[in-house]
Amino acid sequence: MSLPASTSSGTMKPSRGRPPLPVIIIIVCVVAFMALFYTETSTFLSHSSIFRLKTCTRKNSVRKSSKYDRAAEINHDMDNSIVDDRFEFDPEECNVASGKWVFNSSIKPLYSDMSCPYLDIQVSCVKNGRPDSDYRHWEWQPEDCTLPRFNPEVALKKLRGKRLLFVGDSLQRGQWQSFVCMVESIIPEDQKFLRRGRSHTVFKAKEYNASIEFYWAPFLVESNSDIHIIADPKKRILKVDSVSKHAENWLGVDMLVFNTYVWWMSGTRLKTLWGSFANGEEGFEELDTPVAYKIGLKTWANWVDSTINPNKTRVFFTTMSPTHTRSEDWNSTGGLLKCFNDTKPVMKKKHWGSGSDKRMMSVVASVVRKMKVPVTVINITQISEYRVDAHTSVYTETGGKVLTDEQKADPLHHADCIHWCLPGVPDTWNQIFLAHL
Repeated sequence: MSLPASTSSGTMKPSRGRPPLPVIIIIVCVVAFMALFYTETSTFLSHSSIFRLKTCTRKNSVRKSSKYDRAAEINHDMDNSIVDDRFEFDPEECNVASGKWVFNSSIKPLYSDMSCPYLDIQVSCVKNGRPDSDYRHWEWQPEDCTLPRFNPEVALKKLRGKRLLFVGDSLQRGQWQSFVCMVESIIPEDQKFLRRGRSHTVFKAKEYNASIEFYWAPFLVESNSDIHIIADPKKRILKVDSVSKHAENWLGVDMLVFNTYVWWMSGTRLKTLWGSFANGEEGFEELDTPVAYKIGLKTWANWVDSTINPNKTRVFFTTMSPTHTRSEDWNSTGGLLKCFNDTKPVMKKKHWGSGSDKRMMSVVASVVRKMKVPVTVINITQISEYRVDAHTSVYTETGGKVLTDEQKADPLHHADCIHWCLPGVPDTWNQIFLAHL
């Protein structure tokens, strides 16, 4: 449908007296509005497209549309889509957690588990036999803004002469491995090295005098399961009033990225201890998990506030990584075993499963809000909730060995729906992190 002649031919006779500029603008806007109202009336009820129009002040001039242009616009509306008018990423303005995953087959990960030598067997899904690859081609698209792609060169320049330390559990280690793998391919072989330690692992980019490090502290606070891991959660005891033993390794760092969640979710109550482990199990008290979590996070926050100089060190906190062990959370028809064989994200907006505890999320928010040292929260929980397809599932290891065919055939007992394949979802976490850096 073409525009009415009065808005496109420009044949109106000018008046002898020249009206003021504001009057001209008002007249033009009114005429444009009436013309657009006329063209949109037929589709108003089905698309509400009139509410998607830009105001007159957004454009300086209107190009005369050809019939082919209008046909394209109509087809665009029929697809129920709108012009991408998202603003450039601004950490103060953009709500990254609100958006959708968009499949983009042209996206190629910056690395693979075949090309990056620093990945653990646990997250090397292709090496471990995963046959599908679509999970690597989903792109997170916020509603309000455009999220910049991860640029390895930009990342290394921001890290020049600095230390970046990820602190937490195996999920935080996955984020660290993702970051290292996304930058290491542009570094010459003789300009990089990795030193692995039981608790502290360091990757060095010599040319940039930069280090990307990981420190193992699954609870952040101290526990009797930090080094010699106790498999039975009921036997773990948390020293909720101290991080000092771990924190000795956090000093002198330019960027600290903390995370702790999944290790706390081993039961409804946790054994907590004030004082020394030398007393054995005497003196511990069982607390509800959210209560113990809050005490532990307050201990961490007190250390940050009393130790960190915000002019020298930036502090980040990555929110909880969701687990997907109950397929009924996203699949009402049943038939699936945990996250096994899922190949697409959940498309239901604001999906929230039982693997993410909102009480724990609110604890992080309340503790961080009261801190003196500013903490940048990297909110990855909601965006990761949709990605039931991206876990390691049966394409992982146990006891240091890749699952056998017999174990893979029993996903109910062996599918890992906690950790993520790499490349995969943690790459997007780092994309968001870099945008805040």
